[in-house]
Amino acid sequence: MSMIKKLISCLVCLLVPATALAQGDLTTKAEFAVIMDYETGAVLYEKNADTPTAPASMSKLMTVALVFERLKNGQLSLDDKFAVSEKAWKKGGSKMWVRVDTEITLENLLRGVIVQSGNDACIVIAENIAGSEEAFAKLMTQKAREWGMNNSTFTNATGWPDPGHKMSMRDLALLARKIIREYGEYYPIYAEEEFTWEKIRQPNRNPLLGNFDGADGLKTGHTEESGYGLVGSAVQKGVRRIVVVNGLESERERGLEAQRIMRAAFNDFKAEEIYAAGAKVGEALVFKGREKTVPLVTNAPIEMILHRSLLENVEAKVLYEGPVAAPIKENQQIGYLRISVAGGDAREYPLFAGGEVREIGALAKVFFAAKSILAKPPETPHTEPAQ
Repeated sequence: MSMIKKLISCLVCLLVPATALAQGDLTTKAEFAVIMDYETGAVLYEKNADTPTAPASMSKLMTVALVFERLKNGQLSLDDKFAVSEKAWKKGGSKMWVRVDTEITLENLLRGVIVQSGNDACIVIAENIAGSEEAFAKLMTQKAREWGMNNSTFTNATGWPDPGHKMSMRDLALLARKIIREYGEYYPIYAEEEFTWEKIRQPNRNPLLGNFDGADGLKTGHTEESGYGLVGSAVQKGVRRIVVVNGLESERERGLEAQRIMRAAFNDFKAEEIYAAGAKVGEALVFKGREKTVPLVTNAPIEMILHRSLLENVEAKVLYEGPVAAPIKENQQIGYLRISVAGGDAREYPLFAGGEVREIGALAKVFFAAKSILAKPPETPHTEPAQ
């Protein structure tokens, strides 16, 4: 008997199962954008998310991430003092206002980068870790590949305009999630609203801080090439979202759009558990088994985050190759549950045998074989109706 793939369809009404499949009617003025659910890593909304583009100072997240990694593994200490070179002292753009031939603790340099977006502080860090800014940029690119950020390439530690210095919005969201998740001891620096160095007080440029409930990071960016951008994160009622936007036309537009998109991140998307662990999703036909079917069950909860406008437009299908030959062991993987939304992606979740099915005995096999030989082939292919 030939093996055929069975498709058993069932509509999921108002409830849906794991990662967002489509983003509904949400739009943004930003040329590039991502909304990510922190807990699952699901991308809830994307616009040109994988296009490498100029990240400006948002790429300083990577500069800081390399420092955090070394702090965590003990290679560096916050009390370490880094020497200031003439190159760092002369660097233009946003500044911490370091002085040449002085030494600054790494803790203060981190605040100079995170709060003040100091290009000079970035160069001090790069030179003291790797020997030169160029060598540090190579470390940044190497680490980006190791962390799965395949659309990011760095030529400097600051985000200074350069044709080869690029990041995608998805990579920035992934990096923000990693910083929050793995370096939580140091992450609160991103929520600090100001920092004073050399008697120069500078505010944090993040427009979400103090203006959006639960906002606690991360970084803004702006150059003529990139436009105005932001990587932001906030927590409300135990749920964290990460938002990345870039290519906006003004600082004011960035502030307004960042708040609007962050509101949408919390208000427009809903998480629903469709199946609990062990729930029966369907049945699979069995070949030469003592039972004709075997229940198909989940081994973990199936949950999905979906835009509210799409909650009624979801379809679930059980897919398996069958009939499945006995014997079948309990918890043996049989097939998949595929969840899809019109105009969106599909996600698949493994399904397992909800019980054991033994093979028929020797005598039953003889009768089964005889029946198969004597059976007259149907004139037209047999198909199973959708459930």
